[in-house]
Amino acid sequence: MSTATSETPRVGTRIELGRYSIQSGERILYGQRVDGVVRVTDRPADGGGRSFLVERGLEEDGNAALQALIADYLSQAIAHQEVPS
Repeated sequence: MSTATSETPRVGTRIELGRYSIQSGERILYGQRVDGVVRVTDRPADGGGRSFLVERGLEEDGNAALQALIADYLSQAIAHQEVPS
């Protein structure tokens, strides 16, 4: 008899990485480790509306890559006045 095991994911503290405002409102980029993998999400500042996964799986010591991602993402969002796709 086989039993399914499910482990609870290890989830780190969500950290604000940046904010931007577009015509539809203010949004926040967050970083968070889930099972040791860095994830970046884009969420509405007011808590309502759609959230987006921006990046999953950044390198452990990828601070330069993370900073470049944030700068490019914010630049694109502001230039186009929408959530980058």
